[in-house]
Amino acid sequence: MSRFFIEVSYKGARYGGFQIQQNTNTIQQEVQSALRIYFRNEFELTGSSRTDAGVHANQNYFHFDNGEIDEAQFTEASYHLNAILPNDVVVKKIFKVLDESHCRFDAISRSYGYVVYQQKNPFLEDRGYYFPYPLNLELMNSAAELLLDNTDFEAFSKKNTQVNNFKCFIKESRWENKDGLIKYSVTGNRFLRGMVRGLVGTMLRVGTGKTDLEGFLAILKGRDPSKVDFSVPGHGLFLEKVLFDQAITG
Repeated sequence: MSRFFIEVSYKGARYGGFQIQQNTNTIQQEVQSALRIYFRNEFELTGSSRTDAGVHANQNYFHFDNGEIDEAQFTEASYHLNAILPNDVVVKKIFKVLDESHCRFDAISRSYGYVVYQQKNPFLEDRGYYFPYPLNLELMNSAAELLLDNTDFEAFSKKNTQVNNFKCFIKESRWENKDGLIKYSVTGNRFLRGMVRGLVGTMLRVGTGKTDLEGFLAILKGRDPSKVDFSVPGHGLFLEKVLFDQAITG
């Protein structure tokens, strides 16, 4: 039995999330269906980084085990799978890894981006958050820097999440304005359920003056999700990169 990783990219607007759920279509369902149709075999996929309804990904992963189909067939299958998949889901590649490699637990870091735009633009409405209010980017970056010295993000985790702890190590956190688009970039070893959207929404409150830096720090150090603004829409959020140690392939 050999283990394989599948690298995928998708636009999440039409989906209820990344991993299989009841009563909604997901990215995992589409990929499993395409694999079943092409290979005429059942596949059980394990997902790497869960994304919520509407969230996009430039890069995400599944893994699966298979002992019946030749490795060469998988490495050459992307073209055929993409012909089966809908236009908003792409298989980039399938590659063999060490048998013990795990696409969720072996990820070293994950990078997310959140896009905010302030001038009405129909070409951005499903790929960014329209927020036509004055923002103080300097204050927002001061808030973003506070994350680098913090490890407990319980306040920024939605309730009813199944985790053993709320520790996350953030190594990049910054806002920037490029060509009229305001983007938040954050990289960490892991992220909790709703965490990035909660950070964005709460820092936007800092940017508009509704919350000062002391208030933001108090929320960050506290453990009360009710103080966090999780209301920003999912379609502004992108999972941009999942990084693995090269050792997963031997």
